[in-house]
Amino acid sequence: MSAALGPERPQVVSHVQQALSYTVFDCKWVPRSARLLCLGSAARGTGLVQLYELHGARLELLREIEKPKPIKCGTFGATSLQQRYLATGDFDGNLNIWNLEAPEIPVYSVKGHKEIINSIDGVGGLGIGEGAPEIVTGSRDGTVKVWDPRQKDTPVANMEPVQGESKRDCWTVAFGNAYNQEERVICAGYDNGDIKLFDLKTMSLRWETNIKNGVCSVEFDRKDINMNKLVATSLEGKFHVFDMRTQHPTKGFASLSEKAQKSTIWQVRHLPQNRDIFMTSGGSGSLHLWKYEYPAQRSKKDSEGSEMGVAGSVSLLQNVTLSTQPISSLDWSPDKKGLCVCGAFDQTVRVLIVTKLNKI
Repeated sequence: MSAALGPERPQVVSHVQQALSYTVFDCKWVPRSARLLCLGSAARGTGLVQLYELHGARLELLREIEKPKPIKCGTFGATSLQQRYLATGDFDGNLNIWNLEAPEIPVYSVKGHKEIINSIDGVGGLGIGEGAPEIVTGSRDGTVKVWDPRQKDTPVANMEPVQGESKRDCWTVAFGNAYNQEERVICAGYDNGDIKLFDLKTMSLRWETNIKNGVCSVEFDRKDINMNKLVATSLEGKFHVFDMRTQHPTKGFASLSEKAQKSTIWQVRHLPQNRDIFMTSGGSGSLHLWKYEYPAQRSKKDSEGSEMGVAGSVSLLQNVTLSTQPISSLDWSPDKKGLCVCGAFDQTVRVLIVTKLNKI
């Protein structure tokens, strides 16, 4: 790892801080707007969704929606830009889709899992990724399920432990490879360090590895292109970048690992406007901004003549400590480059501006 220096180095500026009266688990920008959502759990054990609008240097609360169960995670990834419906996973295993203009009753609801839905992702919406709109959920019950909001009650795919295999808590899920109507994969990370890549075209496990520590977050650099890179973050302060372009028959994907900090890396999010820049959020209340550098050649032949990938390197562009508590969620604005929101366990949501991203 090398640190990028000089006056062109980006700065992470805290633009607005908003104190909350509840625990925030996820925050999301509403696409094509200056609005953001905070999702979480009220002290009395109910779920909360708050909708804010950014006005200069302040956040205005537009709407607060209370639901029976704490809400763990949300995504807009499977909705159209016209509707901008929010899909959420809650502590009771329910997958709900909400129209934020009329949030009394969900437009779609299914008891998706027996236990908490830890992670959710969507694809095929917002004009990103080919193919049908789909939502993936990962749960403590050990299963990963794919849902088509146009189909009621039953998942279109269900990845669960095989007979005799112990059930592992799934902490994170992400879509990728949705570059045409047929191709689509899901990556899932588990509490024991397992990372599994499921191919939805062939309905099979395409690849698996273990990073020896609980996998907190996985994300492809982009969902709508031929698989390029995957970042996985872990419980003990390391992240791994896998080059997903070349899969070796026995060695799988080339990767590099980086010890970013001493505490858990809760999330990784790639900059929507530049897939080689990503931010990690940490248990120590810090954010680290990274850039991936590709090697001179991305693949080489092994002694048997099989293609194998070559890992690149990462450089640290900037880091900042914002909170004494873990920053558990992070979301880049899809519309304004460098605009970012994060939620921390100090019950504060922060809007950040990252400068000079166009100079990198």
